[in-house]
Amino acid sequence: MRQYIIRRLLATIPLLFVISFFCFIFINLIPSDPAEVALRVRQTPVITPEAIAQVRAELGLDRPFFARYVDWVWNCLQGDFGVSYTNPSRTVLGELGRCLPATLSLAGLSLVYVIVLSLPIGFLSAVYKDSWFDRIMRGIVFATTAMPAYWVGLLLIWFVSIKLDLLPTSGSGTFAHLILPAFTVALTYISTYIRLIRNNMLENMREDYVLYARVRGLKEGSILVKHVLKNSLQSCVTAIGMSIPQLIAGTIVVENVFAWPGLGKLCITSIFNRDYPVIQAYVLMMGVLFVIFNLLFDIIQCAVDPRLRKQETA
Repeated sequence: MRQYIIRRLLATIPLLFVISFFCFIFINLIPSDPAEVALRVRQTPVITPEAIAQVRAELGLDRPFFARYVDWVWNCLQGDFGVSYTNPSRTVLGELGRCLPATLSLAGLSLVYVIVLSLPIGFLSAVYKDSWFDRIMRGIVFATTAMPAYWVGLLLIWFVSIKLDLLPTSGSGTFAHLILPAFTVALTYISTYIRLIRNNMLENMREDYVLYARVRGLKEGSILVKHVLKNSLQSCVTAIGMSIPQLIAGTIVVENVFAWPGLGKLCITSIFNRDYPVIQAYVLMMGVLFVIFNLLFDIIQCAVDPRLRKQETA
C-alpha cells in the first residue's frame, strides 16, 4: 500500500508540471497582445507602440518564453498568480479567493443532491427491474442526460421561478437562491449515477455469493443492502471522486445563467475582458483539482478494496 501511494505521488508531480506547461502555452497562443489588452483596460486614450513596449516590459512579456514559464510556475508555487488586468489593485489569488466560497457552496449542495437522489432511485430501479417505476426512471435518465445545463436552468427559471413564483430567478444571498442552480448542476450527474448504480447492482445480483446468501436463509433486504449495494458502490468510489472537481468546473455555465457570483462567472467575465492572468489561474486550478482528487480517491479505493491491495503486493 505504501509503495502504491509513493508511485502515484511520483507520477503525479510530472503530470502537474505538464498541465501547468500546457496551460501557460495555450494562454500565450491567444492572438491578442496582453500588453495592449492591459492598456485598454486602463483606458489609455492613445495606444502607441512605445506604450505597448513599456507595458510589455512591466509585465515581463519581453523576456524569453521558457524564462517566463519558469518564473510563473515558481510564483504559483508560492501562491502568487499575478495581478488582474481588469483591476490592477487586486491580485488573482484574491479574486479567486473571493469567488471560491460561492462555487464550493454550489458544488457542495449539488453533490448532496447527487448522493441523496441517485442512491435510492438506482437501488429501487435495480430491485424492481422492468417495473413501471424502473421504466419511468430510465426514460427520465435518458432525457435528462441529453439536456444541456443552460437549457435546464432556463426551464427551471421559467417554470419554478416565473410560473410558480417559488424561488428567486437569479442572484445570491439566501439558501433559496442556491436551490435551482445546484439542482441544475447536479441533474446530469444524478442521471449518470442512477444508471451506474442500477447496472452495478443488476450485475452483482447475478453473482454466486447472492445465491449462497439466499441458501443460508438471509433476509432479502439484508442481502440487497449489506451485500449487493455495498459491493456495487465500491466501483463508484473513483467516479464520485472525479465528480467533485467536475461539479466545481461544471458550474461555469450555470453560474452565468443564474448570476451566481462564483468562479465560473469570474472566468467568463475574465474571458470577455481578456484578463489573462485570471483565466490562466482558473484553468490551472481546475487541472490541479482533477489530478488531486483522482489521486486521493484511487488511494481510498485501494485502501477499502482488499482485491486491489492484493494486486499491489503481488
